[in-house]
Amino acid sequence: MSKLRYAILGSGMMGHEHIRNIHLLEETEVSAVSDPDEGMREKAVSLTDGRAKAFTDHRDLLASGIADVLVIASPNHTHVDLLPDALSSGLPILVEKPLCTTVPDCEAMVELAKGRSAPVWVAMEYRYMPPVNLLVQSLKEGKIGAMKMLSITEHRFPFLEKVGDWNRFSKNSGGTLVEKCCHFFDLMRLLTQSEPVQVYASGGIAVNHLDERYDGKTPDILDHAIVTVDFENGVRGLLELCMFSEGSYFQEEIAIIGDQAKFEARVPGPSRFWPGNQEREAEVTFSPREPKGPETQTVEVDATHLAAGDHHGSTFYQHQKFLDAIRLGTPVEVTLEDGLEAVRIGAAAEESVQTRMPVKLNRSLIREVKGGYLSSISFPRNHDF
Repeated sequence: MSKLRYAILGSGMMGHEHIRNIHLLEETEVSAVSDPDEGMREKAVSLTDGRAKAFTDHRDLLASGIADVLVIASPNHTHVDLLPDALSSGLPILVEKPLCTTVPDCEAMVELAKGRSAPVWVAMEYRYMPPVNLLVQSLKEGKIGAMKMLSITEHRFPFLEKVGDWNRFSKNSGGTLVEKCCHFFDLMRLLTQSEPVQVYASGGIAVNHLDERYDGKTPDILDHAIVTVDFENGVRGLLELCMFSEGSYFQEEIAIIGDQAKFEARVPGPSRFWPGNQEREAEVTFSPREPKGPETQTVEVDATHLAAGDHHGSTFYQHQKFLDAIRLGTPVEVTLEDGLEAVRIGAAAEESVQTRMPVKLNRSLIREVKGGYLSSISFPRNHDF
């Protein structure tokens, strides 16, 4: 079997994490990287021991013919320009979240990809955290009965510094509830197996970035929020985000509650932000209503996979699944439609924070398609997304 050659379009922090995880896959290599920033480009090449060819412009990389697979890890607002070029290549694509920063741009990407044979996978790696897998498994086994509620808490560190400070402004990132929280809205759709009908959010900027100025402008990204999501099947979801609580032992806490039991998953944050770079173990707890008595177990994750990134091993497991889709033709598990719907919920939440009103998601504008949901061409006005 010949090695699959991966090209990384965008070689910032997440691009570097992808390189480290691709190195752990069998019969793969990173053959090329592209990034307009020289420092990020050189760092990415160094992670390949100098073997990858570097490009300033992604179009030159695509024209070189030295890649079999594309990974798009460029800043959020650049996806709308890079992805059409990548789609036209005909190569398999893994595109980082969010798919794009706005609903219309996401819809345009879905349209462009119609009829394409090579897989396109949206990077929602939180699905593949081992404790989250146990959460999903408990649902499939009916351990909690009929799910009625779910909650997701992320208490974490502030947004990191990025090249050009692009992530300090919502026009570039899509806003915190799109940029960061699309992960959690994707998890909500996965766990409920339903679509949202209403979103209400409250949030603000309380601690982070208040004294920062970029060309005289103050960052406008939220550092905390609470979001409620009502789903078609009656399940109610709650997201609590705080980005000035990096002292928390667990970064993510996810709970699904049914009429018979509750199942919780707790995931620590990256070890590089913890004293002594100490790795902490994730854990899950099953709490039946009867007989009472919670059962907690730790969740072991391979140390090599933990060390390859900041997402509790999930980037590697996601790459395994993506590689199976390329080599074996297995179904894409996170489609462009999934990426669109996660952005749709995040955009509605951002709108709700601004208007202080609930946002109804007009499901009549969305028709079901195999593998996900696809919006109609017409974009709803006012607060309907």
